[in-house]
Amino acid sequence: MLEILRQPWPWYISGAAIAFIMVLLLFFGKSFGVSTNLRTMCTIVGAGKRVKFFEFDWKTQKWNLLFLFGSVLGGIAASTLLRDNEPLRLSAATIEDLKGLGIAFDGGLNPAQLFGADLFTSPKGIAILLLGGILVGFGTRYAGGCTSGHAISGLSNLQIPSLIAVVGFFIGGLAMTHLLLPLIF
Repeated sequence: MLEILRQPWPWYISGAAIAFIMVLLLFFGKSFGVSTNLRTMCTIVGAGKRVKFFEFDWKTQKWNLLFLFGSVLGGIAASTLLRDNEPLRLSAATIEDLKGLGIAFDGGLNPAQLFGADLFTSPKGIAILLLGGILVGFGTRYAGGCTSGHAISGLSNLQIPSLIAVVGFFIGGLAMTHLLLPLIF
């Protein structure tokens, strides 16, 4: 069974699984989104006593917290139990692009140069993490959700604001990749 799970699966398996989950969520009147869990966790620890945004019945979101927990647990299982210890097969063009930015490809999913322990000890690394966290938090709140919520749940519900948000996410991603990333690194 592990051998089947370790192999790359075709895209249509993931697509069918996501579609099945979306139909279930629609059937039960729920909407998917990871960033909603941040609001729920803040409410659980008492943020509603100070900020009105966090005043709501968090128990209605227990199912979403369970989904988040399952996502984290699934990621841990995939990276430990299902890992095949082979280097990541990355295209030569991407490796060259990374090299052009001064980032060495080390065969891992996340380059140690960017995501290693030394990131937390350098002022540049701390500044990137802090600024990135602020921008992601602000963007998620300003857009009314995260990329997964808008792109998966919002688009499947045919919501125009989600379409606008997803287009904005793509434009922002392209700007970051082609304009800002070369300046940062």
